Formats: sequence, C-alpha cells, structure tokens
Amino acid sequence: MNWVSLLLIVTNVIFSYQGFRDKEFFERYKFEVEKILIYKDYKRILTSGFLHVNWLHLLFNMFSLWVFSGALQSILGAAQFLLIYFAGLVGGNLLALRIHRGDSAYSVVGASGAICSVLFASIAIFPGQMISFFGLFALPSWLYGLLFTAFSIYGIRSRQNNVGHESHLGGALVGMLLVLLLHPRAFLENYIPILILTVPTILFIYFILTRPHALLVDNLFFKENKYNYSIDHLYNAERNKRQQEIDRILEKIHRKGMNSLTKKEKETLRENSQKIN
Repeated sequence: MNWVSLLLIVTNVIFSYQGFRDKEFFERYKFEVEKILIYKDYKRILTSGFLHVNWLHLLFNMFSLWVFSGALQSILGAAQFLLIYFAGLVGGNLLALRIHRGDSAYSVVGASGAICSVLFASIAIFPGQMISFFGLFALPSWLYGLLFTAFSIYGIRSRQNNVGHESHLGGALVGMLLVLLLHPRAFLENYIPILILTVPTILFIYFILTRPHALLVDNLFFKENKYNYSIDHLYNAERNKRQQEIDRILEKIHRKGMNSLTKKEKETLRENSQKIN
C-alpha cells in the first residue's frame, strides 16, 4: 500500500484546509522572500509546501502525487521516497528564493516542487513509462519531462503568469539528481533521456545565477522587457506597479472618502494592506 503518499496527502489536506479558513495562518506559513531573508523565518521554505491557494490547486497536486508515487516508492522504499519529496520541496523553494531575492513581496505556496521531484525521479528510473492525459492521449514520461522543462524555462524567462516555475524546475532537477545518487545504475540504463532532461536544465539554472540578463526576453504576451535592465528591475516591476495602484487608491480616499471606492479598489486595498508602509 502507498501509505507514505497517503500520509503526505492527508497532511497537505489538513494544513491547506486550515490555510483556507484562517488567513492569518496562511500568511504565517507561506513562502515570502521578505519574511525569509530579512526576518530569518526559514521555516516558510518548508511549511509553504503544505499550503495551497484553493481546493483545485490542492486536488491537482495531490492527484499528481498519488499517480506518480506508487511505482517509485516500490523501488526506493519509504525513507528514500521521503528524502526525494522533501529535498525537492526545499530545493525548489531555495532556487525561487535565489532568483527572486530582489523582490521582497514575492510569495508562493504549494507542493509542486516536491511533486516535480517525485515525477522526475520516476522518469529517471522509468523513462519509457506512458503518461496518459484523461485517456485522450499518452506520452512517454521522458518526452513529458522534456516538454515540462521547456515550459518551465519559458515561464521563468517570460514572467507571463504567477505560476512558481522556479520551484517546479528546481524540484525536478533535485529529484532526478538525487535518485541517480541513490540508484546510479539507473543512469547506465537510461542515460540518453536523463541527459536530454538534465543538461538543458543545469545550463539554464547556471545562466540564471551567473547571467541573469539572459532572462529578459519578450514573449507573445508582453513586449515591455528591456535588455539593459537587471533581473531585480524585472522582478520589482510588478511590485512597483502594485504600489502605484495603492497610492492612487489612498489619494482617492483622501480626496473623496472611503465610500467613493469601488468594490475592486476595496479588495485591492485589503489584499495589500499588510505591505503598505
């Protein structure tokens, strides 16, 4: 029985449900750069992996964990499986922390880094395993991993949505490398798909850390990036835009009073109230 995964799922459900019903609890344990780097609240690197934004986010992650963990756990055993899970969770968040170190407002929650670690560890051992999508079509796991890696790299570079691609990519790389350390024979048997996945991932992370300007690209959705910006400028742009909106709302309150605010403006003010100096 896949009891380790079941235990992780139950823990995620309990912790996430508490976050759904208690905003203060959610804020206390989510991943947030400012709280980690400035206030040294390092527990958030781990606890954020047991929080989720909503039920759909939680159910998708837990379903993925259940589907991909069975075969891997039968090979690794409980202890090594848990090591890969938590190493991916921490490793993915550390990569996100390193990349977003200049954006104190950046935050993320979810078990995706840990699940990507499990997924890519499974790919390293079973690269030919077929992954089915709602019974409509299936892909070999190594090809799915390659498409996932390409999508994550594009997501990090383009910054076109709020998905934590950095945590996904970091967790995936940690899971694959760690399982190869634990079971080096897997590399000898499956070295071609493993190299296809790990080499571009390692090179991309290297460029993130040493040549961050390589992230500044235009994409199909946004055409505002400038190549002479630093990565900190890029990641602070969203925060500055949010602060300008807050300043506009506060000025409106000063001129016309609180009752003049629209429902959307009140919601924006409430969501960002803790970030206003």
